[in-house]
Amino acid sequence: MTTHATPPVLGIPGATPELAATLRGGLERVDALLREVVDHDDPFIAQASGHLLEAGGKRFRPLLTLLAAELGDGINDDVVRAAAGVELTHLASLYHDDVMDDGRMRRGVTSANVAFGNSTAILVGDLLFGKASELVAGLGAEAVLIQAQTFVRLCAGQIRDDRDCPEGVDPVDYYLGVLADKTGVLIATAGRYGVMFSGGSAETAETLRLYGEKVGIAFQLADDLIDIESESGESGKLPGTDLREGVDTLAVLRARALADPSRPQDARLLELLDADLSDDDAAVAEALELLRAHPGLEQAREETFAVARDAQRLLDPLPDSDAKAALQALALSVVERAG
Repeated sequence: MTTHATPPVLGIPGATPELAATLRGGLERVDALLREVVDHDDPFIAQASGHLLEAGGKRFRPLLTLLAAELGDGINDDVVRAAAGVELTHLASLYHDDVMDDGRMRRGVTSANVAFGNSTAILVGDLLFGKASELVAGLGAEAVLIQAQTFVRLCAGQIRDDRDCPEGVDPVDYYLGVLADKTGVLIATAGRYGVMFSGGSAETAETLRLYGEKVGIAFQLADDLIDIESESGESGKLPGTDLREGVDTLAVLRARALADPSRPQDARLLELLDADLSDDDAAVAEALELLRAHPGLEQAREETFAVARDAQRLLDPLPDSDAKAALQALALSVVERAG
């Protein structure tokens, strides 16, 4: 299998040079384990399994596991194994996501479903879930239970994301619940594992679980804003993807709630949001322009930052340390990024 450079440590304003060096060394160990685990005797399976791993990525989830371990006794072999298990679970979910969404590109390369076909992409995703379970099995029964519970919530979130909000349910509450399951739960497990396997207390592990779920929600809400606010090519993603897929993100939900149909701009925005934009670039561009000027977008941005600040406050009871400062900075950095 072709090797690649370990992705750079995601910039964390609160990380000291010493902490950044520790995290970089930890990520190198995680990356080496990932390459070993996804390799296979069959060259085709090895190629397909390593397709997205070779493309890189931020390694955000294993980074959180490593950083959380600094609240305990630091990075060790079990922490590295847990971090790799979390990242493999994430990679597996991306193979399935691209099949469900008919994705064309992922991490700057052709998506696995395009490169190898839907059936292979699904099976490779299943294989990687199995590999993640193998890794976690070496960490004990509690880790296996947490992995299983995380997987159940991931699937539930994806199922709910694929359905309209049920009648009588608040659409914002429903959407935030989907994000907690689809994105937040795995990031929560990443933080929880880091404390668990570095000798930290059960109370600190629970704090990092709650913190991670909030950070995960904020991370996805920020992605939603980027999808609206970025210019073409600026973030590496095609703007308006959610509009094309008919997904009502928080900004859209707030715009719908605040829209005044008597105002021509609002009436036109509502008309566009209710239309099929899947194959209409001009209409998507118009909808994006109207959303960028609508107060619903600013309200969604404020709420996104509020979730990040909630995550920061969860850490207040922990003793001051370089790791705590970096975790607090990390919560804010996920909503300040451009891609």
